[in-house]
Amino acid sequence: MQVLQVQLEIRPDPAEVGRARRWARSRLAVSGIEADEPLAETLILLVSELVTNAVVHTGRPAVLRLSLPGTEAAGEVTVRLEVSDRSDRAPVPRCVDGEATGGRGLALVDGLADRWGWSSEGAGKRIWCELDRCARTSGAAQACGGGTAAYGGLTYEAV
Repeated sequence: MQVLQVQLEIRPDPAEVGRARRWARSRLAVSGIEADEPLAETLILLVSELVTNAVVHTGRPAVLRLSLPGTEAAGEVTVRLEVSDRSDRAPVPRCVDGEATGGRGLALVDGLADRWGWSSEGAGKRIWCELDRCARTSGAAQACGGGTAAYGGLTYEAV
């Protein structure tokens, strides 16, 4: 199976989060993943969270990478998202109260991704997550497994 690997340089500017989402949407379309598929919607949320973390918590440039299935992919496929930055500080999930306006990013990643993790990379780190998609049935892509995650009184559907 052919895998499309693409990357985007991210400047340390909060406006880059929106640019990263638009870029990721266009790359998903090229790989045959429809914008209204649950997989696409979840991946865009994960892009938002990981790029926001890199921009806000490091104040340094980052690189967003996507590994996407080719358009001819059949059966279960995995989409991989990675964000590399130049900070050696480990990502730390935070416990926040219901009034906080931030601090839930890694909890969302943990609840929505099929797998995620991080590793040191030179003078920085790489945070990654993966989402699985099963074969198309009845013309629509279906999630493999699925489930829900609850955090801070809110429930998020994992697709």
